Amino acid sequence: MGAGGVLGAAHVGVGHALEQRRFRPDVIIGISAGALNGTVAAAHPDRAAPWLERVWTQLRRRGVYQLGFPASRAGIFTERGLRRLIARAGLPTRVEELTVPFTAVAMDLVTGAPSLLDRDDLTTALLASAAIPGLLPPVARDGRTLVDGGVIAYVPVPAALRAGAASMVVVPTGPESSPRPATVPPRRAGAVASRAGLLLMRRQIERDLAEASRRLPAVVLPTGTDVWPAPWDFRHSRRLIEAASATAGRFLDDRRVSGPGLYRAEGDPATATAAGHDAAASARTRRAPRSTPARAGL
Repeated sequence: MGAGGVLGAAHVGVGHALEQRRFRPDVIIGISAGALNGTVAAAHPDRAAPWLERVWTQLRRRGVYQLGFPASRAGIFTERGLRRLIARAGLPTRVEELTVPFTAVAMDLVTGAPSLLDRDDLTTALLASAAIPGLLPPVARDGRTLVDGGVIAYVPVPAALRAGAASMVVVPTGPESSPRPATVPPRRAGAVASRAGLLLMRRQIERDLAEASRRLPAVVLPTGTDVWPAPWDFRHSRRLIEAASATAGRFLDDRRVSGPGLYRAEGDPATATAAGHDAAASARTRRAPRSTPARAGL
């Protein structure tokens, strides 16, 4: 389950589609918002989506991103809001006590290496995975200083490969995970930086999916959203949830997984080229009639 901040509401819609089809992953790996949503799914498989929907549709920016007092030098906001959200979820205190095996991905701020948090204290694992550099303070854990794992992998495909996944159900969010339409190059500084950042993350996601799909089935679930809200605007949560639930459900009902490859919605030009597959393999993926979701979840 990928990063995305407020856009993580789309995870909830995908969760509805999966739970309705009685899909239960063998392991869940999440980054940032994907870690927060994923740990609830790991604690309450088969019934996490309705609870998450209630939470997401009631969230407001000040409930998550709260200014610290006194102000922290390590982040603009305090982690108090996230701590409250985690406490309300009825989670166990340790990662290994979750019903479904779970890993939160963070980044070591000293070495830049990924940190796979699959045991010990659950709250600090989630806070570390969601500690957006500059916005939320880093988390000290096991002698390391950890921040948001989305810095090194916006969707935790590499972590799933290292964990030995036999197949993946990939739940990305945000414009970084969608095809970038051709456009006139932006001219204003902010637009230039935004466009470059989107393309950088898109390239990273496609590279990781290409590597994974050569070895195993990688099913990328669509969210049905083309126009994404601002990262701090929680007012669109219900729209994101409903769009993802309907779109992912239709996708799952019209797909069959039949071996290694990249399985994703039609209309994405990266389907064949990013995976490095020939046209015939891509065509087999597109015309598969029914869905047999992969057994190991991401």
